Amino acid sequence: MTAVSVPHRQIRANYDEDSLVVYQAFSSRIAEEAVASGGFGPSFSRSRMTWIKPSFRWMLYRCGFATKPGQEHVLAIRISRSGFEWALRNASLSHYDRDVHADRQAWADSKHRPVRIQWDPERDLHLRPLEHRSLQAGLSGPAAAAYCDTWIREIRDVTALARDIHFTLREGRLEAAQALLPAERPYPLPEDIATIVGATRGPSG
Repeated sequence: MTAVSVPHRQIRANYDEDSLVVYQAFSSRIAEEAVASGGFGPSFSRSRMTWIKPSFRWMLYRCGFATKPGQEHVLAIRISRSGFEWALRNASLSHYDRDVHADRQAWADSKHRPVRIQWDPERDLHLRPLEHRSLQAGLSGPAAAAYCDTWIREIRDVTALARDIHFTLREGRLEAAQALLPAERPYPLPEDIATIVGATRGPSG
């Protein structure tokens, strides 16, 4: 799939029949607790909004290939598709969008929901912005609690992969670096969710 053919707002993820992978970057303490226990430990704050990202490339951009302070570890967190779709059904966009909201009051009325959606420019492996967008979901309150307590199936530390991709790029081997990326494909959104988040539905099934 080329950048030209990608819809402006589309969720792309590594998923199977009942789960998908999202990414987060943390400090060593939070990441090591999570990997050891398969869930978030006492160093993780549930009172703060926590942002999950289905795009590995956007995660690499956000954490600077796992080099930014407090983001030295990249985690691949496999969660249930039912949990992910619950989050999207209980979301509001971070900004008013006239293609999604009837008016600004309708947008304001949605802001009590526990999930925030941002559509940020997707990135290439050189971290340059692309024309199409990548989804981030910010979880707070009951959404953050459900994420921690019921949605998570597996947590893996993929920091080494992030750094391998960075090293390969610095050697000038772009195709080899691209080959290291996790496989992501358009996520099939139910119509009601696509309407809420302002996204292209993706393939059926």
